[in-house]
Amino acid sequence: MSNNMYCAHRDPDKKGKEEGVSRRDFLGLAGIATAVVSSLAAVLGLVRFTKATVHYEESHKFKIGKPEEFPVGTIKKLDDKKVFIFADNEGLFAISAICTHLGCIVYPTEWGFQCPCHGSKYNEDGKVIGGPAPRPLPWLEVSMHEDGNVIVDAGKEVKKGTKFKVA
Repeated sequence: MSNNMYCAHRDPDKKGKEEGVSRRDFLGLAGIATAVVSSLAAVLGLVRFTKATVHYEESHKFKIGKPEEFPVGTIKKLDDKKVFIFADNEGLFAISAICTHLGCIVYPTEWGFQCPCHGSKYNEDGKVIGGPAPRPLPWLEVSMHEDGNVIVDAGKEVKKGTKFKVA
C-alpha cells in the first residue's frame, strides 16, 4: 500500500518524464548565455576602440583684418567672435565679451561694459566694478599673421595691459 501512495501522484501518460528544465540544465544554459553576451560586448568594445573619437571645433584663432583697419581710437565689437578690439596710441588689444559670471555677452557702456543678464559691471579694462562676476574680463592674445593680418587667439589669455605694437 505504501508503494501506491507514492506513485498515485504521477501521471501515467508521462512515463517518468518531469516537466520543465532541471535546475542543473538552467544554470548551465545561464552560464553559456553569460559567456556569449560578455564575449560579444568585448568584441564590440574592440571594434569601437579602432575608430578615433575626434570632435572638430572651430579654431580659437581668427583674423580680424589689417592693422591699418584699426586707427587709434577704434573700438570694434566682433559679435560672431564675442570679442572687443581696441586701438590706442600703444597698440591693439582684445578683451573678451563673455561675462565671467554665467557666460552672457556684455555690451559697452560709458564706464566700460555691462552684462544684461545679472548686472555685472566692468570698467574699460575689464575689471569688475559691480555685480556677481567672480573675475575680470580676460584680455586675449593679439599677434600678426605672416600674411599681414592681425590675429586674435581667444584661447590664450594675456596679462591685463598687454598690447600688440603696430609698426
